[in-house]
This record gives sequence, structure tokens and C-alpha cells, in this order.
Amino acid sequence: MVLVAAAVALALVLVRPLWRLTRNVITIVHEAGHALVALLAGRRLSGIRLHSDTSGVTVSRGKPHGPGMVMTAFVGYLSPSLLGLGFAALLEADRTGAVLVICALLLFGVLVMVRNAYGVLSVVVTGLLLFAVSWFAPDEVQAAFAYLIAWFLLVGGVRPVFELQRKRRRGRARDSDADQLARLTGAPGIFWVGSFAVIDLGALALASAWLLLP
Repeated sequence: MVLVAAAVALALVLVRPLWRLTRNVITIVHEAGHALVALLAGRRLSGIRLHSDTSGVTVSRGKPHGPGMVMTAFVGYLSPSLLGLGFAALLEADRTGAVLVICALLLFGVLVMVRNAYGVLSVVVTGLLLFAVSWFAPDEVQAAFAYLIAWFLLVGGVRPVFELQRKRRRGRARDSDADQLARLTGAPGIFWVGSFAVIDLGALALASAWLLLP
């Protein structure tokens, strides 16, 4: 089951037509990470917008600089991988139900804050799929689905980092999280892209050890 879920997750990330569709889920988690850290940092959350090109934006109000703003900008590209790592730990402890419940809570929280029609559609469709599996599928299918979610977040969290750097080289990502962090901290954007990559790949390696090694 674990290996099959990993193989399906790889296909969802590496096959371009599938990735165009499934990347919306990564964007939901990315923006949820921004939103959660913004709230924890004492910022006021204005809303989340999810776009049909799989981009997104989270708007919060507060000081335009300082540690809270840095952490809010930093966490987006890490959120899918870190959530996947947390799910891997739960699955290793045989807590399949907890994975599905956390997914439901995350989707509900994002739905409350979404401020555009495509964003609502994206979250609702994802939620309906989760609901169908959670309520109507047998336990074995629910477990396989939970493993698929974990692997997809872990693998899918890595690819956007490399896509980001390609866009930056072409001058098409001047307002990316990495470039915002560069302006906030003085450290170059490539440093932040590298940090995203190291942490996400580390999460993938650690989760793989938990899920694959005896």
C-alpha cells in the first residue's frame, strides 16, 4: 500500500496534465500556511485568493517588516512538505483518521477565508473528494488515501520550489516569497529558494525513512 501510494503521488506530480490539476491542492496548503502563521504572528488576515493558474495570494495586515512578516513569507513553500511530514508521523503511528480530520479542518479554515469564486470552487471540490472517501470508502481505501495524501504533499511540496527558481531566472517572479524575503532581510532570493529546497527535501527524506524502512 505504501509503495503504491508513493508511485501514484509521483505520477500526480511528474505527469504534466495531472500536475496542472493537482497543483491546486499544493496551493491551498501553501496559502493556508501563510494564513496560519500570519494569525500566530498577530497579523490580521484579510483573505485568501486561489487562481486558475494554480497561483495564490494571502493578504494580511500588520507591520510590513519584522519577524512576524518574515515568518509569514517564509512558511508558504514549506507548508506542504511539513504537513506531509506530520502526516507521515501520524501514519507511522497508525492514526489514519487523524490525517483525514486535519485535512477537513484545513479545508474548512481556507474556505472561510477564500475571497474569490475559483478559490471557493477549488476548495469545495477538494473537500467533496475528501468527504466521499471519509464517509463511503472502506477502511482499507481510507488508509490508502491517507498515505497518498502524505506522499503527494511531500513530493508535491518540492516541485514548486524548482518551478519558482525557473521563473525567477526569467524575471517572472519579482514578488515571489523568496524575493519578498530578500527585501525584508537583505539575504538574496536564491538563499531563500535554497532554504526552501533543503527543508522540503529533508522532510521528504525523513518521511520516506519513517514510511519505507522497517
